[in-house]
Amino acid sequence: MTKLSVNLNKVALVRNSRDTTIPSVVDAAITCLEAGAEGITVHPRPDQRHIRPNDVRDLAQLLSDDKYKDIEFNIEGNPYAGAETNGYPGFMSLVEETQPQQATLVPDDPHQLTSDHGWDLSGESNQLTEIVKELQRQKIRVSLFMDPDPQQIELAARLGVERIELYTGPFADHFQDEGKRQGYLTLFAEAARVASSLGLGVNAGHDLNLENLGAFCTEVLPVDEVSIGHAIITDALWMGLESTVRQYCSILDTIKP
Repeated sequence: MTKLSVNLNKVALVRNSRDTTIPSVVDAAITCLEAGAEGITVHPRPDQRHIRPNDVRDLAQLLSDDKYKDIEFNIEGNPYAGAETNGYPGFMSLVEETQPQQATLVPDDPHQLTSDHGWDLSGESNQLTEIVKELQRQKIRVSLFMDPDPQQIELAARLGVERIELYTGPFADHFQDEGKRQGYLTLFAEAARVASSLGLGVNAGHDLNLENLGAFCTEVLPVDEVSIGHAIITDALWMGLESTVRQYCSILDTIKP
């Protein structure tokens, strides 16, 4: 069954628009988990535009409680992002300090609005090798943010990572076009098949929502986990966070593996 991990970046973004502590990222996490989510995702960026290092620490503390022993904490980010004078300690340092169950490595530039492409491992494999090994020495599962390119996925497998996360932006962007939608579903289904055949787990994320999630997870198998943030938080403006998370979980519950 596909698990739902809720990305809380946009909760922090709203909070950061004022000099305040509300809305609480920790309270949002608790609400999501009580509504059925099985994971929490954060993507702390060096400019601290949304999730900040202390949010990561607070969430790690929350999820260390036995009550949440089966909940997965996933920290996303660029592993090359170093320490900044604004208090950002560097991605790898923050991950080492907070010890999530999973680290998703993303090739995003500090100035990008959002993550919009996967790794090109033909040029990055050697540099990533030691990073992957270091995370695994800490018993942290490593996932790489990837486009649905079988050749690149084969390179990910050679790196020895446990999972990939398929960047689903192109599918979401063309979902309303029936012909293109099916073409992208075929592309992603083949990518998931290749990954699975190589022993890689498959995650997916970016712009998945109530309208397109069911179609994606029905056609693209297997998917271990979807990470969804923007759509959940925007839907919650109308439906409330608890109700929204329950609706996403309900979609995933109906999908047969």
